[in-house]
Amino acid sequence: MFSLRRVRDHIDRHSADPLTLGDLAVMAGMSRFHLVRAFRAAYGDTPIQYLSRRRIAHAQDLLRHANLTVTEVCMAVGFSSPGSFSSRFTELVGESPLAYQRRWASAAPHIPGCYLFMRGVIPQSAPPPSPAPQSRRSVARPHGHSVGA
Repeated sequence: MFSLRRVRDHIDRHSADPLTLGDLAVMAGMSRFHLVRAFRAAYGDTPIQYLSRRRIAHAQDLLRHANLTVTEVCMAVGFSSPGSFSSRFTELVGESPLAYQRRWASAAPHIPGCYLFMRGVIPQSAPPPSPAPQSRRSVARPHGHSVGA
């Protein structure tokens, strides 16, 4: 039971990180299949279902209180695909993330997203997107230097 509690606590602390069933099984000292059976017996969900519910609960908080887009929330809580996030959110909550956010839009003042990133409320595990590549024509060159020289 201690190893299952350790896995659950790890999921709670690191739900926004990429977690795999294999990594959780190693942590528990069990096979993946035994971990799934034991975790479900103890907590009612498989480890991955539990992880998904934790991420959706965090997403609900962010959609209610933060000034972030649905895609930003999706990435902040650990989903890698807005489509899978939206599907899972709708399945668990009963409405789409955008409809949920709009319903709560006027309920409370929103916290700026930059503040949440700065305070570490939203992990910055993914690197920021790289700037779009510039074309050769837009690159500034000093006078007297040509492209072919």
